[in-house]
Amino acid sequence: MRIGTATRTTSESDIQVEINLDGSGQVDIDTGVPFFDHMLTAFGVHGSFDLKVHAKGDTHIDAHHTVEDTAIVLGQALLDAIGDKKGIRRFGSAMLPMDETLCEAIVDISGRPYFVITGEPEHMVHQVIGGHYATVINEHFFETLAFNSRITLHVRCHYGRDPHHITEAEYKAVARALRAAVEYDPRMTGIPSTKGAL
Repeated sequence: MRIGTATRTTSESDIQVEINLDGSGQVDIDTGVPFFDHMLTAFGVHGSFDLKVHAKGDTHIDAHHTVEDTAIVLGQALLDAIGDKKGIRRFGSAMLPMDETLCEAIVDISGRPYFVITGEPEHMVHQVIGGHYATVINEHFFETLAFNSRITLHVRCHYGRDPHHITEAEYKAVARALRAAVEYDPRMTGIPSTKGAL
């Protein structure tokens, strides 16, 4: 079992994360931000990751610190779980529809953190879901996740209208792409790189 853990405590938040890449989608999520809980639940289930996220943050101000710091800790736990990268497929992609929305994610477990997001409609900058989750933070969540897990991540919203559907399709697509990238390749015994290191 490839299990990673990480914690972070600041004046703004207290977060613990555990992820099992070889799990079955069992989740235990409590961040104090209901819509974010919904997204992390979808992330665990669609990635087939066993995922525990417990977070306490200054949600009386807004959800920003909780979401951002959870992305930091989730990225660190993911990096811990991936380990030496021997035998993994390394690359993964997923195209995911949700009603009128179509989103795509592409992952490279590269050791070179990079992030690109394109295609989100302009109205996503101004939307708040469930009274707490501002959709403008989608980009920041995925960027922070990518940099702390040291992966290359591209997210593209091909089209969509409903902010809930767009956000959920992005989270699910990233989970599915990660699931594919961290899977073992039976034909690959070493590091999947011509350099011999990632």
